[in-house]
Amino acid sequence: MGRLFAVNLEGKIYTCRHCRTHLALSEDVISKSFHCRHGKAYLFNKVVNVTLGEKEDRMMMTGLHTVADIFCVGCGAIVGWKYETAHEKSQKYKEGKSVLERIKVFGPDGSNYWITHEAHIGGSDADDV
Repeated sequence: MGRLFAVNLEGKIYTCRHCRTHLALSEDVISKSFHCRHGKAYLFNKVVNVTLGEKEDRMMMTGLHTVADIFCVGCGAIVGWKYETAHEKSQKYKEGKSVLERIKVFGPDGSNYWITHEAHIGGSDADDV
């Protein structure tokens, strides 16, 4: 296997909670209203330093989606998923976007989901059924 080259981001960043590898910028957050089986999740326009798992169809609260799990390149931990295909017209905006599970990342201020329990506002945009 070749040498690992990780992208270092500048600004307010989300990092892997296991190894602190940079994953995304706070300015790339599209929505903080997503949910996963472990709690809150954020939809990002762009994430870095991840590898894609196998594509699979998953039935979520918002319908059927083809997704691929995303893994941190630093430690191999699963940190979320990427939307490859949305099968419902109203969900097409998710295609090509990634979700980071809040419990698996540190926020820009160094906080994690265990410490900072943010109030739930609005309904769930996505969730495994």
